[in-house]
Amino acid sequence: MGSNKQPALDKRYLRMAAIWAENSYCRRRRVGALIVKDKMIISDGYNGTPSGFENICEDENGTTKPYVLHAEANAITKIAGSNNNSKDSTLYVTASPCIECAKLIIQAGIKRVVYSEKYRLTDGIELLEKANIEVLYIGEEELCHE
Repeated sequence: MGSNKQPALDKRYLRMAAIWAENSYCRRRRVGALIVKDKMIISDGYNGTPSGFENICEDENGTTKPYVLHAEANAITKIAGSNNNSKDSTLYVTASPCIECAKLIIQAGIKRVVYSEKYRLTDGIELLEKANIEVLYIGEEELCHE
């Protein structure tokens, strides 16, 4: 694939991740993630509670419960249960990864991360860059234009 097509594909996959985020039951913030390898979506995820838990992400005070999984973690762990792997893939996620997810991204062999919303903490992005993972920010206002 020519590199001239990559920016348009990056925007499309990010828009798809944003649509996938709509599956989240979380009220404070909905986050979606897709893992793409060889032009195929090999995994997807959104933030939410672990399998078998009730789909309520926040406690009575509106605070996110500590066991809520991030979209990236859900997408990566879904691959662990499949016959595929994420080596040399791209992760598209609607919010920049936290440091815990950055560690999973590094260990999963993901080589690119494309995100559309900056998180207040930047330690996750800094760790990815330290690990020589390509990190690309595409603002939400850019996503509509190809």
